[in-house]
Amino acid sequence: MEADIPLMPSIGIFITMNPGYAGRSELPDNLKALFRPVTMVAPGLTMICENMLMSEGFNTAKVLALKMVTLYKLTSEQLSKQWHYEFGLRPIKSVLVQAGFLKRSYPDMPEDSVLMRALRDMNMPKFVFEDEPLFKGLLQDLFPGLRADRVGNEELKTNSADFLEAEGYGTRDDKYFEDQIGKVVQLFETSSTRHTTMVVGPTSGGKSVIIKTLANALQVETDIKTNIDVLNAKSITLKELYGVLDPDSRDWTDGLLSKIYRNANVPPEPDAAPVR
Repeated sequence: MEADIPLMPSIGIFITMNPGYAGRSELPDNLKALFRPVTMVAPGLTMICENMLMSEGFNTAKVLALKMVTLYKLTSEQLSKQWHYEFGLRPIKSVLVQAGFLKRSYPDMPEDSVLMRALRDMNMPKFVFEDEPLFKGLLQDLFPGLRADRVGNEELKTNSADFLEAEGYGTRDDKYFEDQIGKVVQLFETSSTRHTTMVVGPTSGGKSVIIKTLANALQVETDIKTNIDVLNAKSITLKELYGVLDPDSRDWTDGLLSKIYRNANVPPEPDAAPVR
């Protein structure tokens, strides 16, 4: 169905063409011909980190920015190659935001300890088991003599431990009980600084347990209910998952995912409890 679309001269259309990035593909030549190419260079990460650290209130931003960029450079070179690893500007910005939050929460803490804690807490959850010792070693090399123990979230830890014990997943005396609670805290901290989070691991590795534990702990702590919608994306087609637009009638039909998003954004009733 052909349709005329009026264009406004004050509006421009820009396409980011970096097919080497995960999930991107090369654009067809006939589409490329319609756009004027502009070549970009790699951003100056050290300067970006320095300015963001200064905006977050760090006085030693210049030194800390150099350490941070060096750590990410060494990490990308020496750690194993995993498809979910990313050491570009996007994860760096998440660490800087978390560092600013920690600095405001603990103003008396030394700035290098604040940044070290943010780097550790925001990166450790995504590393496979074999890469964790190497990352810790790099962290100690760049922040020699510093020990940044995990702080905060004590109520979350207590509620998580109570839920795990009540559900029969272990007791506080178990060897790996603290590790499981640590994963719950990591998921919470990761979700606080990112829009979406993927929990990966082998079958029976505790992924669902961590998600359910966090949902229950937050409900106990904040009295806000967490709704969990479960679906198997591989069992349905893309149209069933995302939805489809009828080419003739231009009617939109929701898929499972778009329906879940739509229901999640329905305002609650005035007398109903808030939903998270």
